[in-house]
Amino acid sequence: MFKDRLLVIGVLRLSPRFSVSDTLSGGRVEFVAPRELTMYVCGLTVYDFAHIGHARTLLTFDVLYRSADARGFAVKYVQNFTDIDDKIIDRAAREGIEPLELAERFIAEALRDFDALNLRRPAVMPRATQHVGAMQKIISRLIESGHAYVVPSGVYFSVSTFPNYGKLSKRRVDQLLAGARVEPDPHKRDPADFALWKVQGSGPLWDSPWGRGRPGWHIECSAMINEHLGDTIDIHGGGADLIFPHHENEIAQSESYTGKPLARAWMHVGMLNIGSEKMAKSLGNIIRIRDAVERWGPNTLRTYLLSAHYRSPLEFSVEGLRKAYENWRIIESAAYDLRESPPSGDSESPEARALLREFDDSLASDLDVPSAISALVRLSRHVGRLASERRLEGASREVAEAFWLMFGVLGYRLPEGPPPDDVLRLVSERARLRSEGRFGEADALRARLRSMGYELVDVGDRTYVRAVERPRFD
Repeated sequence: MFKDRLLVIGVLRLSPRFSVSDTLSGGRVEFVAPRELTMYVCGLTVYDFAHIGHARTLLTFDVLYRSADARGFAVKYVQNFTDIDDKIIDRAAREGIEPLELAERFIAEALRDFDALNLRRPAVMPRATQHVGAMQKIISRLIESGHAYVVPSGVYFSVSTFPNYGKLSKRRVDQLLAGARVEPDPHKRDPADFALWKVQGSGPLWDSPWGRGRPGWHIECSAMINEHLGDTIDIHGGGADLIFPHHENEIAQSESYTGKPLARAWMHVGMLNIGSEKMAKSLGNIIRIRDAVERWGPNTLRTYLLSAHYRSPLEFSVEGLRKAYENWRIIESAAYDLRESPPSGDSESPEARALLREFDDSLASDLDVPSAISALVRLSRHVGRLASERRLEGASREVAEAFWLMFGVLGYRLPEGPPPDDVLRLVSERARLRSEGRFGEADALRARLRSMGYELVDVGDRTYVRAVERPRFD
């Protein structure tokens, strides 16, 4: 698809361009390196643990982040934390602690979960409460320009002053209001108007020209984007459930403030559903990230959550997890083969180049991660054949170059460091039993180690110990 793929001193690279589907225009938007790429993704409202519905969205943009970096973009990725919200306040009151204390606790828990999933940290992870001054600046300008108005209960954005309201969701205002949660307030001029500032009597409060209170939800992201990335960014992302009202309202207030488009491309990730309902804390059908990682393993979970195109919904199923594990096992085995027997040949590898080209084109064409994973699985099978035929060390170095590039862009990771002492003792005991010809007992120890998540591979007189994922599907 893209002919200007870079080959630098025989080292394989991805092409310097990619395109994504834009929810706003309905078309594709292309980006070409080298240049800065600015990206903002709506993050968590931190009143509870993150769940795998969140993980699907974050993994999608993690792969976009990694692939853009591999293409030569200087990526500035910002992902926020909403650390003030009615749900945070309500839970903090139930627990008898301050709302910001609760928020900081769940931010720390979220970061642990992100690390367990091997999510690359964004350049900036701002908190809403750190940007109240920036929010008030935007609100003041919107009032001055006639886009917002002050009432006793706070400040509202006047939707009627933004003629293109509804352009992201492709609906008229009356259609948007049907079935939507509308903020009840007798002071509002129009039912569609939304809060920029809420005058409150309790909870965390900030002084403002309009009374002590706190910001509305939508103004938070507009302020953080403007503060860290500027008036117009390249990519704005989030879950499909944010198209309305959150992203629609962001567009209205940001573009009324700056007079410029908020984003060149809007990317929205389909919902993770359980029994035809989206996974949501309010529905009580969530699976926490940490529980999923512990049960199925981070790489199996990553493979599964990326197994459908990001714009499509994904129906949660154990069968889908099993299939993801099968694919990960093939990739995992090839990774260990290459780590233990790295190729050293100087020739080109047509197989590796063809599969890397397919991988590249898949991700460059609206982030088709399932097809990219398929290309890596096929390259992994090729590595497995070379290893089984004892031809891997003499194979082209390009096999390893292509594999590790694909492996890294998809965000996979093998465990680091040596196995624990108890595992090493069992490995030594098995070696002793084999040397004494007690192969039945040695095989029993191999099986025991396998149940502990360690696989032994005998190559000549060497035994390699591999830490492998052992998902539980019961």
